[in-house]
Amino acid sequence: MEGEYSEPRYVISVAANMLGVHVQTLRYYERAGMIEPSRSRGNRRLYSAGDIEHLRRIKTLIDDLGVNLAGVEVIIRMSQRMAEMEKEIQELEQRINRLTEAES
Repeated sequence: MEGEYSEPRYVISVAANMLGVHVQTLRYYERAGMIEPSRSRGNRRLYSAGDIEHLRRIKTLIDDLGVNLAGVEVIIRMSQRMAEMEKEIQELEQRINRLTEAES
């Protein structure tokens, strides 16, 4: 599943159509550093399912919540950091449980 999620498969026109945005919007997001699509040998942008999901989140933050691109960047970075911290907490809890069980 992970391979399919990250496999580059959609050209920019298809990705834009899927998202309901203009291709120039996707190019702008790329210039702003919000997304980095893969490139084909012919240097065509190729978007994965993960890229599309990421772009949908950006679009929702901008269109539905009125967040500007700088705010989107902060929100996404904080969300990623929170996910990393949650994973660290789970790993620490598992370690504590193993140590507790070993002492019993």
